[in-house]
Amino acid sequence: MKDFCPIKRFDHLEFYVGNALGAAVFYSKLFGFTETAYRGLETGSREIASYVMEQGEIRFVLSSGLSPDHPISQSVLKHGDAIAVIALEVPDVVSAYKETTSRGAVGVIEPTEDEDGQGIFRYAAIRGYGDVLIKFVDRSDYKGVFAPYFERRYGVTSQDTGLKTIDHIVGNVESGMMDHWVRFFEETMGFSVLVHFDDQTISTEYSALMSKVMQDSTGKIKFPINEPALSKGKSQIQEYLEYNQGAGIQHVALATDNIIETVTRMRKAGVEFLHTPKSYYENLAQRVGNLEEPIEQLAELEILVDYDHQGYLLQIFTQPVQDRPTLFFEIIQRQGAQGFGEGNFKALFEAIEREQVLRGNL
Repeated sequence: MKDFCPIKRFDHLEFYVGNALGAAVFYSKLFGFTETAYRGLETGSREIASYVMEQGEIRFVLSSGLSPDHPISQSVLKHGDAIAVIALEVPDVVSAYKETTSRGAVGVIEPTEDEDGQGIFRYAAIRGYGDVLIKFVDRSDYKGVFAPYFERRYGVTSQDTGLKTIDHIVGNVESGMMDHWVRFFEETMGFSVLVHFDDQTISTEYSALMSKVMQDSTGKIKFPINEPALSKGKSQIQEYLEYNQGAGIQHVALATDNIIETVTRMRKAGVEFLHTPKSYYENLAQRVGNLEEPIEQLAELEILVDYDHQGYLLQIFTQPVQDRPTLFFEIIQRQGAQGFGEGNFKALFEAIEREQVLRGNL
């Protein structure tokens, strides 16, 4: 079937935050991002301040409203600091917008052209789950630092931690809504289901969830979608939905070529990760086979391991990166494996449940 909505790559993720400058320092000093562009009062932006942060092929845009009634400020009031926009680079913004909206997507920003001395920047947006926007971007005729109204800036910077690309973006949706959003990505954007995990696969004594992983035709863009399942306690997904005030992005997996080095640097910088008990590493070699990485180092850093018929992967999850138990990050290194660490689901869920107990939310 013809790919009616081709996607080149992830262009950027835009965070709506209460203090964009503070967030820029946070992602620089702890995650190793470098500030490359800025818009604000000094550049003529009277309503929004934004910092563009880059590392490898990953680009974050951290934005704050400059008045309490600005939509960004209202979003932060509702959701806390959160990822509000998934921007995808496409070859043709007009076509992407028309194809998706004609198939049922709700248009939010019609195809728009912004122009300055560096060329023409084209974009449009449709609505995803919750208040998240999916933005189509075409920068083929734009040579500026990021977009019009942004200026190059060499601001807060730190040591690169080795993060390379966005591996996948996970969304949490309300109970009973997973299949709705699966159909949305299938019908409006031409995605397909890569894998399905039911509540028997992803469960512990206290919590459970169901998940389907959507991917585009190239396999480069992956969107796992979770919904809570009935369980003895409050699932991590339900906790997220309550504190986020609805559906949204639960976590982003950032890929590295050397997870030991990346996690070592991030821990030294102050990033807090979920705790993995030492018992997890007992007989690990027998469970997953030969590893290039020393198990002793993996245990010291509390990095999880999973495998499939194509190889293995290494992963670790941060604590939430704000006071609400909502958005967090996964650091992942793939050594052939193309899965999502399903062998680690139980260990991961139990780690999250330990944190829920501390929060009084299990």
